[in-house]
Amino acid sequence: MYLNRIILSNFKNLAQAEVRFSPKLNCITGENGAGKTNLLEAIHYLSMTKSFLPLQDRYICRYGESECALHGEYTKGGVPEKVAISVRPDGDKVLRRNDKTMSRLSDHIGFLPIVAVSPTDTSLIQDSGEERRRLMNLILSQTDPAYLRAIKLYNRTLQQRNKMLKEDRLDEGLLDAFTQMLVQYGEPVARRRAELAESLNRWTADYYHQLSGGKETVSIAYESDALRGSLADVFRETLQRDRVLRYTSAGVQRDDFVFSLNGHPLRKSGSQGQQKTFLTALKLAQFAMMREQYGFSPILLLDDVFDKLDMSRVEFLVELVSREDFGQIFITDSNKVRLEKVVNAVTQESRFLQVSNGEVIG
Repeated sequence: MYLNRIILSNFKNLAQAEVRFSPKLNCITGENGAGKTNLLEAIHYLSMTKSFLPLQDRYICRYGESECALHGEYTKGGVPEKVAISVRPDGDKVLRRNDKTMSRLSDHIGFLPIVAVSPTDTSLIQDSGEERRRLMNLILSQTDPAYLRAIKLYNRTLQQRNKMLKEDRLDEGLLDAFTQMLVQYGEPVARRRAELAESLNRWTADYYHQLSGGKETVSIAYESDALRGSLADVFRETLQRDRVLRYTSAGVQRDDFVFSLNGHPLRKSGSQGQQKTFLTALKLAQFAMMREQYGFSPILLLDDVFDKLDMSRVEFLVELVSREDFGQIFITDSNKVRLEKVVNAVTQESRFLQVSNGEVIG
């Protein structure tokens, strides 16, 4: 699967652009702030109906414009596919696939699998468990529609239960019904997340070993209230506490991943370079798992991968993603000479584009 062409208007600082891509390696250069990342965001938006950055939809449209629009032409399994999406500052979105309007955006998730590596990924290490749960949902929602349904229903029920717990007089029957629904939706969520952690741990350790030359070892562990027993027992044990706190204090909404380096917490013991190497290995693990699940390679976005990685690791990374088992790749860098040197040393199947003041050249 690959993206042949994108047409966009009023997407952040990109006023108008029509760009054709190589089915293999696409290198995008330009000064900081020129719009390189915005172009990758647009590609991600066509797959996931949202940016890979923590950005609200009202900031997607170019300032002063009433709407932004994206149109992508793909080849998937030898079959042409067209995807178009329009977004308004109020968050209203319309998605069309092959000229047919999609009634639910969630039905599109997973149709055009994609993985993004970005400098903002540091939040996965430095920030709260919410960021790591977002990663769990991002991966599993693309590969498992049943998971996507379960987590949406769990979150909706959780909101309803929390709202009820804040009321002065509780409807005990309804509270029990909400609790049973949390068990019903939460147990398959926890099961799939545990399986995800096991696979991510194996793949990430392997890629980290390759990128670092075997200098350190890393691991990923899954933490969840669901590991303490059945969720039904967990909610029963915490019911009185929930009444006092007036919110649901246990459940898969508290799940987390624990990242370790040589047996120690990565956030405290890892250097910036080690953390960046881990995050790159983690996203490559996500890529490998999705490729295994789909039977073809997702699109891979590598935004500013040179940041905090030494040149030997960068060169190995570019050589790695240029292999036959990887598909279409997009790489951004502010230094065109540096990127050309690294890329040309490993492959000639590449296309170079330059972004300047919101204009895509090449």
